[in-house]
Amino acid sequence: MTDRLNLAQQDAVHHLRGPCLVLAGAGSGKTRVITHKIARLIQTGVEPRRIAAITFTNKAAAEMRERARGLVGKAAGEVLICTFHALGVRLLREDGAVLGLKPRFSILDSDDVLGLLKDCGGTTDAATARQWQWTISRWKNAGLNAAEALAQASGEGERQTALLMARYEERLTAYQSVDFDDLIGLPLRMLQKHEQVAKKWRGRLAHILVDEYQDTNATQYELMKLLIGPEGSFTAVGDDDQSIYGWRGATLDNLRRLPLDYPALKVIKLEQNYRSTSAILRAANNVIGPNPKLFPKRLFSELGEGEPVRVVDSDHEQHEAERAVARIQSLRQASPHKEWRDFAILYRANHQARVFEQALRRAQMPYKVSGGQSFFDRAEIKDLCAWLRLWVNEDDDPAFLRAVTTPKRGIGHQSLAQLGEFAGKARLSLFGALFSHSLGAALPARAVGSLQEFGRCVGDLQYRARHTVGQEGARAFLADWLKDIGYEQHLHDSADSDAQAAARWTNVLEFRDWMAGRCGGQIEDAAGVSTRQETKSLLEVAQTISLIATLNEREQDPNVITLSTLHAAKGLEWPHVVLAGVIEGLLPFRPDEDAGAAQQAARIEEERRLMYVGITRARHTLAVSWTRRRKQGREIVAARPSRFIAEMALDQATVREDPREKLKALRAEFARRAADKAPPSLQETVG
Repeated sequence: MTDRLNLAQQDAVHHLRGPCLVLAGAGSGKTRVITHKIARLIQTGVEPRRIAAITFTNKAAAEMRERARGLVGKAAGEVLICTFHALGVRLLREDGAVLGLKPRFSILDSDDVLGLLKDCGGTTDAATARQWQWTISRWKNAGLNAAEALAQASGEGERQTALLMARYEERLTAYQSVDFDDLIGLPLRMLQKHEQVAKKWRGRLAHILVDEYQDTNATQYELMKLLIGPEGSFTAVGDDDQSIYGWRGATLDNLRRLPLDYPALKVIKLEQNYRSTSAILRAANNVIGPNPKLFPKRLFSELGEGEPVRVVDSDHEQHEAERAVARIQSLRQASPHKEWRDFAILYRANHQARVFEQALRRAQMPYKVSGGQSFFDRAEIKDLCAWLRLWVNEDDDPAFLRAVTTPKRGIGHQSLAQLGEFAGKARLSLFGALFSHSLGAALPARAVGSLQEFGRCVGDLQYRARHTVGQEGARAFLADWLKDIGYEQHLHDSADSDAQAAARWTNVLEFRDWMAGRCGGQIEDAAGVSTRQETKSLLEVAQTISLIATLNEREQDPNVITLSTLHAAKGLEWPHVVLAGVIEGLLPFRPDEDAGAAQQAARIEEERRLMYVGITRARHTLAVSWTRRRKQGREIVAARPSRFIAEMALDQATVREDPREKLKALRAEFARRAADKAPPSLQETVG
């Protein structure tokens, strides 16, 4: 099974006892190593259910699960392959009672958190609430609760935010809800304070594999340590040269700490790259060279020298976009079998996409902007998810407020405000207050009647969802529910046009069928043979709604050019890449003038790693472009090439080209060849 792995990969796969760090350079086959190691562990007698493989995205987990299935078959279904946050949900659903959490707690999305913070802080200003949200998230990712944040607060602004955080945490507890950061922080606290729970999970998990280890933050590392134990067996797979998420709490200290916390740690380097040509890797190695190294390594490839890396200079952003489009056109005309999906234009910041979109539209070339709106971010899907969350957890106040007003049922904001005031005084959730004997003294009888009717409706739906299993039953139930609440009519009443309402209703039907599919039932394998998979109740499926991956992640990529930020491009690859806007102030991003020298140096090192990630996305060709002028606010200012271009050390291998001239020459050559093959004219024949 491992005969197709190189020696370093085999070493990593066969090291089964004790701690192991696999330094997996870009394109070095880290997922192959992880999946083969899962297979090897199973072969040597480890029960599949005692193996956990943790990654950072649902998409990566799905790919890992599929590849493991190809190696070990059905046994892969028993391996716990999930994200850190999904692991946190599992821990809390099973043992969160020791923290006072019910198994059916709710997970608030970003919009819910924002609304809750506005309420706690007594503001309607979204920007202020968003700043609170970022600060509280940063504290939680550092492992701090409200009291600890208050003790460390610097300045009155942070002190007030810490006090707000205390009120926010009280609301979460009252609503039996958690936010996304709590899915790591609360399991960590649970394992730290309840040794019997920690011992249980350490006994359950024989080996843990952690993908993209360099992206872990402080709380994720501590959680991993508690699950592994001091003598535990684990494999951490990562690359310090691709650590680019410092702004969201990821820290290279986790790599530094591993040899200290685990003296028996075996370090294995994967340096053979299976993605890029030698010319591209030489540029990448040169760029990352100036950064200090925790574990020095240098990528190499056996794919040949390949095309030299091109540096393309332009007058301004529009000119840069035109040149990028012309380059793609010339590469396609030189080799017509290339597809649109073979090309990507990468950049540092989201705002840079606009000018490339305009140029591609003018050229009638198909494209997508990576990181667009998630399926689950659409208003109609969030409406339905609020109902599902309320079935799961009646104390989820944000879900209650959205569901009770969507579709409208004659319950006004004044009635809801009075209900909220009553619930607050009674220390009840909004739903819990509906059937209080004293509610009639606080609200008009008509409002009480409407609210209690809604409550009975939710209770009935909850009961039916608990007893609805299988795909067909779930689809019929969801169809009846949508009809009963009049959701299609609601879309037509609230949409700007019938076409918009129809598009939203199509999304709703897609969501209905997708939810039903997750309830299981009869499915067909690749050979068309009907088999049965495990059935779940609709309520069980609804419990996972806040962590479901977007449908777009599971769809095959359409045949279009990709526009993407460098951060969003990590983990992906394309045959042909244009790395755009490589100028000082963008890549590297402009420095924080108030930061100290050490902070600025660390920032440049992370920006250099970002450049390295961009370079190593390319398989066959890479063009790095910069502009002599750039728009800054309302002004046009002079720009200069990024220091990273010089660090690539391309003097001998670089071709500074104008792809428009190359395209013009190609078209002329095609025209000449066509003329040579044309049949003789009538005049030539007569002559």
